[in-house]
Amino acid sequence: MIRIGIIGIGFMGFTHFEGAKKVKGAKVTAIATRNPKKLAGDWTSIQGNFGPRGGHVDLSQIKTYADYHDLLADPDIDLVDICLPTEYHEEVAIAALKAKKPTLVEKPIAVDLLAANRIVQAAGKANRLLMVAQVLPFFPEFSFVREAVHSGRFGKLLAGHFRRVITPPKWSQEMSDFRRLGGWGVDLHIHDNHFICAMCGVPQHVFSQGLLQADLVNHVHTQYLYGDNGPTISCVSGGIAAKGLEFSHGFELFFEKATVQYDAGTYGSGKKKAWVVNRPLTVIGDDGKVTEPKLKGGAEWCAAFTAELQMAIDAVSTGDEPILLSGKMARDALKICYAEAKSIATGKPVKI
Repeated sequence: MIRIGIIGIGFMGFTHFEGAKKVKGAKVTAIATRNPKKLAGDWTSIQGNFGPRGGHVDLSQIKTYADYHDLLADPDIDLVDICLPTEYHEEVAIAALKAKKPTLVEKPIAVDLLAANRIVQAAGKANRLLMVAQVLPFFPEFSFVREAVHSGRFGKLLAGHFRRVITPPKWSQEMSDFRRLGGWGVDLHIHDNHFICAMCGVPQHVFSQGLLQADLVNHVHTQYLYGDNGPTISCVSGGIAAKGLEFSHGFELFFEKATVQYDAGTYGSGKKKAWVVNRPLTVIGDDGKVTEPKLKGGAEWCAAFTAELQMAIDAVSTGDEPILLSGKMARDALKICYAEAKSIATGKPVKI
C-alpha cells in the first residue's frame, strides 16, 4: 500500500484528495497545511472553476501537519504530493527529494525556468522519482487522440489545431495575480505545450504572435515547427475571453484517414453557467462515416486526476518514470512557454 502525503489543501489539494479515493494500491494518510480550519477538517472555503465546493472532511484517520517538514520526516509516507501555489514548488519539491521521497508536484513545475532546472537536477542527485501532474493527457478526449497518434490507427497525423481560453478568473486569490502565475502563457497554456510534446515530441522551433502583459504572455497564437517531415501544429490560448466564457478548449486534428474534432466549455454566468459540449469527440472518416467513440474513464468530476494519481502510484511501485508525468517533459513545456514570449517580442521563430 502506497501512502500519500498531500502538501497544500487548496483547490488542487482538495481535488487530489478526492481523486485518490478511487485509486488502487494507495491512500492518503497525511496532509500538511498552515490553515488551522483545514487541519480541523473545515474545507468549506475551497472552490475552483470545476467540481464541487469543499465541505467538512473527516480527518480522524489521517495525520495532520501544520509544517510540511514534519510530513517529509514521516517515515510512513511513500509519495509526497505537492499541491501548493506555484511559487512554492521549487522549495518544497527540492526538500521532498532531499528527504528521499518520490515526489509528485502540481503543474506547472515552476514559473521560472532556472527553478525548473534546479528541481530536475535535485531529482537526479537524490535518485528519486520526480513527477509533474500535467493532467490534460488523462482527460478521455485527449487520451484518445494521443493514443491515435501513437498507434497510427488513422494513419499519420498531418496537422492539428488546439484551443484553450479563459476569462481572467476571480474565484481564487492566488489566481488573481498575473505575475505570480507566469501569465496565462504559463499557468494555462503550459497544458497545451505539454500535451503537444507528449503527442508529437518537442518542436524544433516555435513562431508566436500575441499579447504581452508585463513581458508575460496574456494571449498567444503559436505555430509549432517540426521541420519538413513533422505535422503542422498550431494553438491559440490565453486569458482575454469575455466573462461569459469562463473556460473553453478543444481541437481539430487531421490524420491521413480521418479528421477528429472536440469542442467544449463553460458558458454563461451565475445560475445560468453551464458546461456545454458544442462538439463531442467526433471521428469523421474517409469512408464518410461520422462516429462518436466510446471513451474510457470515470464519470466523477475528478476522474482524470484519479487516473493521473494511479500512474504516479504505479510508478512508485515499479520505480519507472512515466513519460506523461516526466519532470523533464514538464520542464521542456515550460521552456516552450518562454520561447513563445520571446517570439512574440521579437517577431521571429525561436529555437527550442
